[in-house]
Amino acid sequence: MSVGGAAADRADHVGSPAPRLILASASPARARLLSAAGITFEVIVSDVDEDAVTAARPEAGPAETAQLLARAKCEDVARRPEAAGALVLGCDSVFELDGVAYGKPWKPDVARERWRLQSGRTGQLHTGHWLVDARSGETAPPAAGALATASVTFAEVTDEEIADYVATGEPLECAGAFTIDGRGAALISAVNGDPNAVIGLSVSTLRGLMTEFGTSLTSFWPRG
Repeated sequence: MSVGGAAADRADHVGSPAPRLILASASPARARLLSAAGITFEVIVSDVDEDAVTAARPEAGPAETAQLLARAKCEDVARRPEAAGALVLGCDSVFELDGVAYGKPWKPDVARERWRLQSGRTGQLHTGHWLVDARSGETAPPAAGALATASVTFAEVTDEEIADYVATGEPLECAGAFTIDGRGAALISAVNGDPNAVIGLSVSTLRGLMTEFGTSLTSFWPRG
């Protein structure tokens, strides 16, 4: 979904040096993905009440919720003076199992219960992306959003393995109580889709969003 005109209207940005990119997230995993992709960026953490956003849209399904939260975080940062002249990226991830949305468990007992429920089963990890182009200085700057979804199949794990994994603390701050770029990888049987989306940010999806604003992701890469 895009707002604010077609990519052709922004052709003046093509071939330009890489713009400032602001990541509206405190997620270390998302920061690592951008760095590994050779993308320079700044971090400005959003101040969004996630519970209020979801409460305002109780009819939203898991995928839509991920996109709503990504947009809210992005727009919160894009409105700040320090975001002027930059592209602002917001992301949020929601895990879906049997049509039910699961965010971060936060507490060990919740994480253990989640793992007992999803052991040996397959769910979907939805990561919403929202990009605002604050380079124009417009009151309502152009924006675009996209969702990346991947299916995750969990191994059949024992209660002892669940307890050991939860004791590491890793799953407590991860959507769905797992991640595939850490200890949780040992408990995942298969991923169907972009694995980066499961970690929290699909770089290929970001590339597509940047293209809508006439910006090439490869412009971030050093030459020579």
